Amino acid sequence: MGFADDHLIPLVDEGLGNSAYLVALGDGRALAVDASRDLRALRIAAERRGLRVAFAADTHLHADFLTGALQLAADDGATVLASAAGHRAFPHTALADGDETDLGGLTLRALATPGHTDEHLSFLLLDGTRELGVFTGGSLIVGSAARTDLLGTDRAEELARAQYQSLRRLAELPDTTAVWPTHGAGSFCSAPPGAERTTTIGAQKQANALLTAPDEDTFVRQLLGSLGSYPAYFDRLGEINRLGPAVLSTAPALAALSAAETRQLLGQGAQIIDVRPVPDFAHGHIPGAISIPLRDQFATWLGWLLPDDIPLVFVTAPGQDLAELTWQALKIGYERLAGHLEWVAWQADGGKQQTIDLLTADRIADRPVLDIRQRAEHVTGHIPGAVGIELGELTARTDEAPAGAVVACGHGERAMTAASLLARAGHDDLAVLDGGPADWAKATGRTLEDGA
Repeated sequence: MGFADDHLIPLVDEGLGNSAYLVALGDGRALAVDASRDLRALRIAAERRGLRVAFAADTHLHADFLTGALQLAADDGATVLASAAGHRAFPHTALADGDETDLGGLTLRALATPGHTDEHLSFLLLDGTRELGVFTGGSLIVGSAARTDLLGTDRAEELARAQYQSLRRLAELPDTTAVWPTHGAGSFCSAPPGAERTTTIGAQKQANALLTAPDEDTFVRQLLGSLGSYPAYFDRLGEINRLGPAVLSTAPALAALSAAETRQLLGQGAQIIDVRPVPDFAHGHIPGAISIPLRDQFATWLGWLLPDDIPLVFVTAPGQDLAELTWQALKIGYERLAGHLEWVAWQADGGKQQTIDLLTADRIADRPVLDIRQRAEHVTGHIPGAVGIELGELTARTDEAPAGAVVACGHGERAMTAASLLARAGHDDLAVLDGGPADWAKATGRTLEDGA
């Protein structure tokens, strides 16, 4: 049994595409690396093993989630380890390149690996002089490197060149060194995402196209050429993480609201987010509500489409996990959670309703199609003639949507979100494809179209 099997516990957030890590250090102490504000999985893993978090290390100022390091410091007395160059405004052990932290038997060495952010550190875990593994955060990831445009497109190339140097520095570690990245499959910080979440230095030297790039210019072209869009909330969280997110003194709860209270909140500028499954929303919803079904990717689309400074009311179905809903919002900095309204309460009160047609692929006929998937998805195969507008761009481009469109994505969840945005902007006669382009091709026997 190796170190990783015995002492290292990866904690994967499937929705954000990230991994945090819990490392058992002995004597009931643990190291947490890149833990998010949603500490539920980490707490369960620690309790099962009788661990208390003694150290909480952050590889960088995260853009896609709020750090849980401050909460671990408050609850467990953890020492926060982070880059001195990040100028964090809360108590922490500020580390520079080469600084080492004695974990009580093991050693954590800070390696400056800028690129994803200016102040990015990787953490090399050592047993004496033996390299056990390296927490690479948003530097070297499986099959690629994390994006370098989060500090602005004007700095993307400069940071890509820094990323080139950082990856080559990491590649000098022994081939057997385990690589434990934070960003992975499904993360908008990845460029592009890979299937595996951990690897080794030797495997990446053979399989990572960026590490096999013949020179720096080629590396930069490949990395920058792989970048797609990213959620709007990424632009806010870095500074919140520098200042330090609020420590929570009690477990958050989502208040139950009546129909009358919901109307009052709407009058005060609240926005309704309907988190019920797609068919439920299609069959009836509050006019003006935005559909974001509660699933692993809920936080991504909440943060992409809604501002964080307005009250949010969530319409729910019986049995939906309110704790999951609350934590997904809180982990990306959404604090103004006004409460939740059960849909049956709105119906019982006689509240107004709207519907949106949900059509199977054999029923869309020759209606115009709006494909709201990411560009990388659209170009690999879409319904012929479909207009492509990414969901994240749609609010600013609703006038470009064809009249009477059938909205399509991969399965239907994002498409219903898009249709709700269009309905709120005044579009009518909308429908949503129940399924995706592959279902359309199967139903019609026709071929999908490649390219833009």
